[in-house]
Amino acid sequence: MFRDSYGYSPSKCSGGDAGQSSFSNLNLTISKGNRIGLVAQNGSGKSTLLSCLAGEFDQTSGEVTRARGLRIGYVKQDVPSEALSYTIYDWVLAALPSEQADYESWRVDMVLDELSVPYEFQHRLLAELSGGWQRIAMLAATWVNEPGLLLLDEPTNHLDLHRIAVLENWMAGLPSDLPLVMTSHDRAFLDAVTNCTLFLRPEQSRIFTQPFSAARAALEEADMADTRRFANDLNKAQQLRKQAAKLKNVGINSGSDLLLTKTKQLTERADKIETAARPAHKNRNAGDIKLSNSGTHAKALISLDDVEVRTPNDQLLYKTGKKWISPGDRVVLLGANGSGKTQLVKMIARSLGGEGTQIKCAASAVAAYSDQHLSQLSDRDTPMSAATRTFDIGDQRARGVLAGAGVSYQMQDTRISALSGGQKARLVMLVLRLQNPNFYLLDEPTNHLDIDGQEALENELIIRDTSCLLVSHDRRFLRNVGNRFWCIRGQILEEVDSPEAFLNSEMQTA
Repeated sequence: MFRDSYGYSPSKCSGGDAGQSSFSNLNLTISKGNRIGLVAQNGSGKSTLLSCLAGEFDQTSGEVTRARGLRIGYVKQDVPSEALSYTIYDWVLAALPSEQADYESWRVDMVLDELSVPYEFQHRLLAELSGGWQRIAMLAATWVNEPGLLLLDEPTNHLDLHRIAVLENWMAGLPSDLPLVMTSHDRAFLDAVTNCTLFLRPEQSRIFTQPFSAARAALEEADMADTRRFANDLNKAQQLRKQAAKLKNVGINSGSDLLLTKTKQLTERADKIETAARPAHKNRNAGDIKLSNSGTHAKALISLDDVEVRTPNDQLLYKTGKKWISPGDRVVLLGANGSGKTQLVKMIARSLGGEGTQIKCAASAVAAYSDQHLSQLSDRDTPMSAATRTFDIGDQRARGVLAGAGVSYQMQDTRISALSGGQKARLVMLVLRLQNPNFYLLDEPTNHLDIDGQEALENELIIRDTSCLLVSHDRRFLRNVGNRFWCIRGQILEEVDSPEAFLNSEMQTA
């Protein structure tokens, strides 16, 4: 159904475990100028839908209609292994058709300049660069061919705040009629770059011509209206059946065929109403995120007395001054990429484990540490062994808590490497909870979590009155969770009242 647009009307699309249906009855028209944010729980088929739109995955039924001659640019989440042996420049150049690469290499320079890739990075191997720069390289290689539809799967993954700002600025400068479809779990990013939001569901997907936050409010209203409508329909059908039962009794006692006919009509109307009534949407549970807080009477869990934070090759990054973290403090550590946030988190983790002496830790402090790569999980383990090897909870309870965390019974004895990123993130949160901590060290905890998972984690951190030190590039998350903020400025760690000055500074692109 292409009317200056790109139509997608499958009745079903399958993907994920055992070919289960990801979503069905989706009708979508992508028109010129649409900037669509694709929002759904982990495992609900977002990447599958993008693959269908790109023509790389066949839907189970229904059809995709594309404009004649449409060139689609698709930036996937994963960087292909063959790209790692290329420099950024050469990878983007290789994306051009061979007949163009010889005499139109200027296109590569233009695209890399638009995406603010410094010259010194352009000629380094992708294998030597961070995940963020690899993402930028994949985007540049797609954009150099000037697609008429751009599909982006988690474009902000691994990007720091400054790079996110560059990406937002770049997207704002794209041709106004260029349509985009993007998945993202970054709520602030979606609000900044989209004008439509598609909430992808197994059934009853909904699209709104609004950015995420406004669309989310409209979705909640629509779901509440559906709930009321469904209840009213069932009530109406129940009333008709009661009337039918009364008329039936009267008709039988009086021998009236007319009343018996009327009874049949009322019953048929009730049947039609019940058949047509659609229950309100209920989210499939991707897995609960629950935390624990064992509490402590210590006045300070962590004390820093002008601790020096250094690089692995012993170069001084900054000094902490006198700082402490008390019970109930949710401290957000702010700083530019490479400023040493993760180094401080690791130093505190080692001290809590009894390996360091620079940082004072309360004797009653029980820490739970999660790094941004989820490296506390071993891909060779299974979820069951991860839950039972260290924690004395028994097999039956372990299976129950794993299922509650979103790891199905079928997946509990498979290797962790087979889990999705969202399942791994939820499994990590379960492992942290089983440690029964009173202090959390969280380095980029929202990586891989869908929006529902992020909000669940926010809620748990707040309602449990947890103590934590966290690092995050997610603006919405750190604003919602933090009640104290430490900012790395030059070679000093300062406490600030608000993250806004730092965020504003990082989001400058000039």
